[in-house]
Amino acid sequence: MNINLPNFNVKNLVKEAGSTISRVVQLTEEKLGTTERTEYDLHFQNLAERADVTKTWTEKLVRDTESVLIPNPQNRVEDFIFEKIEKSKPKRLSNLEHLALDMIEAGGDFGQDLPYGQALIKAGQAEQKLGQCEHDFIATSGICFTQPLRKFLDGEMKTIGKERGILESKRLDLDACKNRVKKARSMLGQQSAERDLRVAQAEFDRQSEITKLLLDGISTSQASHLRHLHAFIQTQVRYYKQCGDVMEQLQRELAKLSLWPNARRLTRTICTESRA
Repeated sequence: MNINLPNFNVKNLVKEAGSTISRVVQLTEEKLGTTERTEYDLHFQNLAERADVTKTWTEKLVRDTESVLIPNPQNRVEDFIFEKIEKSKPKRLSNLEHLALDMIEAGGDFGQDLPYGQALIKAGQAEQKLGQCEHDFIATSGICFTQPLRKFLDGEMKTIGKERGILESKRLDLDACKNRVKKARSMLGQQSAERDLRVAQAEFDRQSEITKLLLDGISTSQASHLRHLHAFIQTQVRYYKQCGDVMEQLQRELAKLSLWPNARRLTRTICTESRA
């Protein structure tokens, strides 16, 4: 019976294992302070620091925005899972909509022909409208703000993190080669070490340029984030205006009911007593 085994390149495996060990040794010696290390230039350090700050704050902004849009942590987790498996989110009633249903049902039981029953039904219908406004606000905010920021974190920032990791590996390889050159005792060994050093230096320089280009791109990303922020604020303005319109309309409808004048006098009396 023929068994097809994967074709392993033994030389590559040995080389990779050797590189890993060399990096571990180099990193350990650096932490112990027994060897020197190549420091990144100031411009690169500033870019890297800005990238770290951008990642940290973007993650926090996304979490904070989502906690405002969907206060229930369990619902946020559920929505996240459905997004990952690319399925539609479950249609759940908001607290406003639960209140609306109870108001309408209570109004029906109290009597649709009575002022209080009518008022409850009208208030419940208004709460339903507010609930729909809330659903629209959450959906639009996700599209215009949180989703683009999450895409940035899952795309650009992950790529930057990966390339920075590769660069650090190249830096460790470079410094390990520098140490081998210093420790070479024979002319042949020194020539071999210097050849490895030139290769390591070239790979480090190339990866450094790649990483710098990606880090520089964060400025462009932040310009996009600014547009997303404007869109989110506009969505909020529209949402609160819609809610205000609904409540003003409810006030006008309640004012027509015979109970409403008494309710207004009662409200003023309660507020006066509270201040006293």
